[in-house]
Amino acid sequence: MSELTRLTAGDAELTINPENGCRIESLRIGGTELLRQGERYGCFPMVPWCGRTAHGRFQDGAVSHQLPLNSPPHAIHGTGRDTAWKTARAGEREAAFTYELGDPWPYEGRVTQLFELTEDGLTLTLGVETSGASFPAQAGWHPWFNRSLDGGAPVRIDFTPDWQEERGADHLPTGRRIGPTPGPWDDCFGMPDGVDVTLTWPEQLELKVTSRAEWVVIYDEQEEAVCVEPQSGPPNGLTTHPRYVTPIEPLEIAATWAWRRLRAPSALSS
Repeated sequence: MSELTRLTAGDAELTINPENGCRIESLRIGGTELLRQGERYGCFPMVPWCGRTAHGRFQDGAVSHQLPLNSPPHAIHGTGRDTAWKTARAGEREAAFTYELGDPWPYEGRVTQLFELTEDGLTLTLGVETSGASFPAQAGWHPWFNRSLDGGAPVRIDFTPDWQEERGADHLPTGRRIGPTPGPWDDCFGMPDGVDVTLTWPEQLELKVTSRAEWVVIYDEQEEAVCVEPQSGPPNGLTTHPRYVTPIEPLEIAATWAWRRLRAPSALSS
């Protein structure tokens, strides 16, 4: 059995599994579970790349790299979710974890993930550092929020992006920006003033996902859950929008989930 880390603040309870990709296994508020349960679900970090990398290939200058095709014909969501992380520290309301970059990622470095829980919110932070050479990288999160809470009405997603990345038949951005289209989505959106997405479970809970990052992927094609994924670049961004991690400039991204009840706490609890 994996050794789990549990944080509590008021009636908010967060459970992290460092050995299973340092993913959030559970977020319960007043006893109600917000995240889809299962080994592949919860909320996992996407690092050192987000979404799909086309055919697992990317260029770093004149050098071409090949990543394992874990979602053929592409490489998807990085290596962090498949890695056992080390616990750096853990308290009642905050915890930090690390893992060392390496094969099959072609560069050496360190990733740090920090969780900070309060009674009405959770702040997540990812940092990527190099141990030597500079390299392109991305970071973000892939939460699976339950579509319904305790059998209630389905969640509503509200956001106002500046644009949508046109999605090709291969599920990768074509490079063309278009006006936002109606869902359902498996799409990347641009929010240059920062990610700001509100999830509302009618008469139960409102949760706002915010980040200074400019990109968010919305995925709501499954019946059980919806995903709101703040990330430092778009899918295939190692090639199209490379952000270099250097010895003097690490990559850091933070996101906050802030919630408020829409009815009395006793009515929210399971």
